[in-house]
Formats: sequence, C-alpha cells, structure tokens
Amino acid sequence: MDTVSVPPTHRPDGAWRPEGADRIALVLQGGGALGAYQAGVYQALHEAGLEPDWLAGVSIGGINSAIIAGNRPEHRLERLREFWETITARHVWFYTPDGDDPRKARNSWSSLLTLMQGQPGFFTPNTPNPWLSPRGAKTATSFYDNAPLRETLLRLVDFDLLNSKTTRYACGAVNVANGNFSYFDSTQTVIEPEHIMASGALPPALPMVRIGTDYFWDGGLVSNTPLQWLLENAGPVGMIVFQVDLFSAQGALPRDMYDVLARQKDIQYSSRTRLVTDYFRHQQHTNTLLKRVLDKLPETELDDEMREARQRLAAMPEINILHLIYQQLAYEGQAKDYEFSGTSMREHWDAGYRDTQRTLSHKDWLRVVHNDGGVVVHDVHHSEP
Repeated sequence: MDTVSVPPTHRPDGAWRPEGADRIALVLQGGGALGAYQAGVYQALHEAGLEPDWLAGVSIGGINSAIIAGNRPEHRLERLREFWETITARHVWFYTPDGDDPRKARNSWSSLLTLMQGQPGFFTPNTPNPWLSPRGAKTATSFYDNAPLRETLLRLVDFDLLNSKTTRYACGAVNVANGNFSYFDSTQTVIEPEHIMASGALPPALPMVRIGTDYFWDGGLVSNTPLQWLLENAGPVGMIVFQVDLFSAQGALPRDMYDVLARQKDIQYSSRTRLVTDYFRHQQHTNTLLKRVLDKLPETELDDEMREARQRLAAMPEINILHLIYQQLAYEGQAKDYEFSGTSMREHWDAGYRDTQRTLSHKDWLRVVHNDGGVVVHDVHHSEP
C-alpha cells in the first residue's frame, strides 16, 4: 500500500492529532509515589495540545488516568496537581543538605513516615494492626485503610464525564478469588471510585475492594501495564501510544541488599514492556506477509476461512509507541514507590515533563505512516547519546 500523506487534524478544543493519527492513547504503569512522573508527562502533552482520546492505567496509573479522563482538558492539569500536592502534603525535613547521602537519609525517613502514618488523602493505618486483628475482621487483611482515596477521587474526578465515553478510560485489577485479570473499561462498565481503588489495592498494604460480588487487588500483581490489552483492542486505526513506565527492566548489578530489593522490584513491576512490543511487531509482520499472500491468490482458490482472514487483515492498525521510562536517581532505593515527600514528587514530575519534551522534539516520531500495518517503537533514552 502506498503511503498516504494525511495532514494534522485539529479539534474544536484546540487539541490536535499528528499526521495519520486517528487516536492518541496514554498508557500508565503502576508505581506508587513514582506516578508523579506520569503527571509531568501529561503536562508536556497538554501544553503541546496532544490530548489523549484513550487512557488506560494500572494502580497509580489508573488513578492518574481517571483524573485526566474525568475532567475537561482545561481542568485536567489543575486536578492532577491538586491530587499530588494533597497526598504529598506532609513535611519531612525543613532542610536537607546537598548530596546523595543526605537525600538517602531524608528519603528513608519519608518512607518510614509513610509506613507509620499513611499518606493524607490516600490511606491511613488500620487500628488494630492486622496481626492483632481477629481472623475475618475488616482490619485483618491489610495494614492500611484506603477510604481517604475514595473521598479524594470523588472530589477530583467528574464521574459523569468519565462515564460519558468522551474519552475512553480503563484500569486493570486482579480478581482475588480466581486470579483472573480484569479491565474495567468505560465503554463497557460504569466506572465508580471502587474500580479505580481496586486497580491500586496492592496487598498486603491496601485492602481488597469489593465490586458486585467479587473482590479485587492491584492489577500489578499480574501485569503492571495495560499495553498488551490496548494493542489487542486497538482496531484498524492509526494510533500514537505514549507508554509511560515507572520501573525499568534494565539496571545495574546489585552491590548490597538494598540494591537487591530495588532491582527485584524493578524487574517484577517492569512487566516486560519491550517483550510485549516485540511480540506485537512480530505478529504485525506475520499478518502483513499473510495478507500479501492471500491478496495474490485467485478468488477460486480461497476457502471460507481464508476469505475471513483476508477480510480481517484488510485493514490493520498502524501504531507508533513512544516509550518513556522513569530513570531512577542515585539516592533512590527500594522504597522509591512509597516515598511520598513533596520534594521527590516535584523531582519525578519535572523528570516526566523534561523526558516528554525531548520525545516531542522528534517530530518524525509523531507521524503515523500507513504501510499495511505495523508497530513502531521510539524511546528517547535509547535513541539519544
């Protein structure tokens, strides 16, 4: 198929889509306190006029996605900032000397305060502690109560707008009883605060969340990114996907037990994003070859199954994935995902903002080329020296 030049399209709200892009998707991985990086990513997209049509997330990614999808474009950044300033409002130290060692000490104290006191607007410690609670009691299966998060979501998310299907939203969670992964998709489900809370209910810290007759935990237990689900449901469109990961699959060899714990967490929650993208690129290549073969066969030589396959392959998705991965700082360790200080939040936010600006500076990455289907991946951290 010849490449067709399609000019950028502009929407009435001032947002726009790059050449060849029918849809813009924002896919957000789970990662607790590191989720401020995703807010910085969105700020850069918002300032560039690239408003997503489809948001999908797991855990903190599901929360960030809900705040974006559940507000009109002119209010999204304001609501995101309010959320992050709310949950990181506690003061840690009045002054921190410069250098890695003081920051390590400050971050350790901040994460310890989270363990002891929870986070404002997010979760509070259960009383009594689960180890001291009777079996079957409400406090027996988690260390914290996430009721404050429900109130925060009700304040910051317009659930009528979220469920209006103006912007598609989905978050992933795991069924506690059978271990099956579920996506709560606004095109199929009326999204309530409980769906978002379930996506971020990481045990044993947070309690399982009841939805209907089922109970759910954090989707990161099975897959910490909804990328595979999104690609499987993309349909025959040209799409730009901003995939934002908070844990890197690649890292240095551990030097001590703190490094071991941090590296183990990175590997566990990175969710093999590159494996997913490589698989879909291979699948798209195979489908393209099959389509070419079927197109060359005379109609008389095709059976019903082959005709069905030819029809299915007549239009395949064209997808550009712009992969952003948070790069851990030297003084961050295994507690980085529950170190909720305001200082770290602003660092993470700024990092996401800068990385996205660098990504958007590659104008050719935004152009979706229609050429019989394909998945193209760009990563600013691997494409620049």
